[in-house]
Amino acid sequence: MQPDVASYTDDSLSSLRLHTKGRIIREPPSSGSLESTKSSELDVEKGLEMRKWVLSGILASEEAYLSHLEALLLPMKPLKAAATTSQPMLTLQQIETIFFKVPELHEIHKDFYDGLLPRVQQWSHHQCVGDLFQKLASQLGVYRAFVDNYKVAVETAEKCCQANSQFAEISEVSFKGTYIILSKQTLLYKPVDRVTRSTLVLHDLLKHTPSSHPDHPLLQDALRISQNFLSSINEEITPRRQSMTVKKGENRQLLRDQFMVELVEGARKLRHVFLFTDLLLCAKLKKQTGGKGQQYDCKWYIPLADVTFQTIDESESSPVSQIPEEEIDAMKVKISQIKNEIQREKVDKWIKYSSERKKLCEQESLLLLISPCMAFRVSNRNGKGYTFLISSDYEREEWREIIREQQKKCFKSFSLTSLELQMLTNSCVKLQTVHNVPLTINKEDDESMGLYGFLNVIVHSATGLKQSLNLYCTLEVDSFGYFVNKAKTRVYRDTTEPNWNEEFEIELEGSQTLRLLCYSKVKQCRDDGENMDRIMAKGQIQLDPPSLQGKDWQRTVISMNGIEVKLSMRFTSREFSLKRMPSRKQSGVFGVKIGAVTKREHSKVPLIVRQCVEEIERRGMEELGIYRVSGVATDIQALKAAFDANNKDVSVMMSEMDVNAIAGTLKLYFRELPEPLFTDELYANFTEGIALSDSVAKESCMLNLLLSLPEPNLLTFLFLLDHLKRVAENESVNKMSFHNLATVFGPTLLRPSEKDSKIPANPTQPISMSDSWSLEVMSQVTHIHYEL
Repeated sequence: MQPDVASYTDDSLSSLRLHTKGRIIREPPSSGSLESTKSSELDVEKGLEMRKWVLSGILASEEAYLSHLEALLLPMKPLKAAATTSQPMLTLQQIETIFFKVPELHEIHKDFYDGLLPRVQQWSHHQCVGDLFQKLASQLGVYRAFVDNYKVAVETAEKCCQANSQFAEISEVSFKGTYIILSKQTLLYKPVDRVTRSTLVLHDLLKHTPSSHPDHPLLQDALRISQNFLSSINEEITPRRQSMTVKKGENRQLLRDQFMVELVEGARKLRHVFLFTDLLLCAKLKKQTGGKGQQYDCKWYIPLADVTFQTIDESESSPVSQIPEEEIDAMKVKISQIKNEIQREKVDKWIKYSSERKKLCEQESLLLLISPCMAFRVSNRNGKGYTFLISSDYEREEWREIIREQQKKCFKSFSLTSLELQMLTNSCVKLQTVHNVPLTINKEDDESMGLYGFLNVIVHSATGLKQSLNLYCTLEVDSFGYFVNKAKTRVYRDTTEPNWNEEFEIELEGSQTLRLLCYSKVKQCRDDGENMDRIMAKGQIQLDPPSLQGKDWQRTVISMNGIEVKLSMRFTSREFSLKRMPSRKQSGVFGVKIGAVTKREHSKVPLIVRQCVEEIERRGMEELGIYRVSGVATDIQALKAAFDANNKDVSVMMSEMDVNAIAGTLKLYFRELPEPLFTDELYANFTEGIALSDSVAKESCMLNLLLSLPEPNLLTFLFLLDHLKRVAENESVNKMSFHNLATVFGPTLLRPSEKDSKIPANPTQPISMSDSWSLEVMSQVTHIHYEL
């Protein structure tokens, strides 16, 4: 469901706003119509500014689209030249059919791009661009001719691929492990897809253009023409792409398809799963040989009338084995380094076949195979079970919902003949809506790479529940092509209107979507740890970079199944979130040099470190994901304030708080030190020492460097080190291995001060793709892991 992003009204909060440090302060009363007028003027000004950003996005998109068209046209000239020789690869008629109207489309968009670029470069709020969009819309007749010829062009390209291996090599490339088709068929679909994108962009541009602006009527006209054209195209294409006729004139339609991981005798296999109106089909993408087009091999199918969802008691399959997190983290670092290498080598925008891209595809495919660990089990009427592995409870629930809803319309079981099954499987090639595995290498050049940094989310409250329940929420974000559960609120008991008001800090790694699930807590507990609590509602919102770039909190409401959950969000890019800022108030402990604190306290290890460690060892050693699971940010801020004020009741406060908040406070203390625990002066030496290949030399170097630390730093580190070793002794329960602990504490203890940091300055670029960033973090994690 799409969220209601408009500000919501709440009597208890109408005059309150959240301060950036988490405190609630009261806003002054409105000054009436004058303020309203100023607000209206600011809205217009903001809208005009947004026009520039929308147009800048259109330019980038046009540039990428022109690259696609140029790639499509690249072989046309040599093919035409060869057609007049004694050994033609294709006939002139075949060439004309395959490339029909593509040169004209390239010319149209080149003229549009050349006209728009100087206007955006010489931008002012009075600049007009509507005439360019109106002219572009008036030339949609060329697209009409292209679409009418599209099916014949694709069929001709496929036949030529099968008949001529040389043309097949030009048209297609397959990568080991996962087969990504970059064929003429895929490229030919770009112009069809372009009309849809252009219409959406026109809508955005019109939204930010004041009605009094000269562009407004021109853009309205262009949008009307585009929408009418798109409607006529969709009416023709959609039924042909999404349905097929079966016996007795029935119409079988494709409802959903997705690449998923199937667990087969303990091995993970990549599958393409198709949900039709009457059956569920699991297929494998066959390796292409001899210039053949894309083909599927059916592994199994179940009529929807026979599908049941298995519980752990009914399933004979063994528990899902999980891949060690250090392997997954190492793979992410490797992916980031390969991406960075591609960015450095990328001279031409259409390099699709380089060895680095092949490596990236292999690594991302492997990551998608090994990451999911949440079982989604289905079985047929004979009890034969099949297990898929999914990373998101949200996606698992989506599949269950759509299957259950469709089962209400399916009453009879049936069997397909081998011929019918073959025909159905063959049709999947044309019916599929998901053409590629969700890898970043398959993203369009003009698609957003997502946000990198930290997202603070406050889960306020929920309304619309019909009965009193024990409720909690979880938050998921996407990262490296799949979704991960990042945070969980406390359980709010026996209520229809829970008020959590809990804040979480979530790290984003190229994230574009935030998902929220609302659960009702049940007493039963599964033996395999799988969540049996009932999902009451789920929804998601897109993380829009422009709206999240400000320092203020952005309020939003996620509406789902009659239930509304209120949220506030604030994003901080890594550039700013990783700065070490010295405290102006030297009487506290946060942001104050560790030597100054121990001298004031007459102690060898700061009191805050000793108290947090004691409380965690008292009741948090078996806490699942201790130090990795986010604590409630408001509790962490309260503890921070208490320690800074030297509050004598801080021990009582800690005993009443969730242990994850105490772990979060300890991490925050080390993160906010004005200088890292290992000092700026010795940081480079530690980095070089950990890289030594000779184990004896490494041990000697690291020991000497540790002994070179100031005494408070050394004693504090040794105290913390002993504690982390005791935490790791409970790994079988808390799942925190040495590597997991090193991943958490490496950057926290070693990250240098701002003046020594090598973090890129542009927060919109994927920082994890920076080679220096990847190597720095990897070195920091390796260092702490070595000490442990």
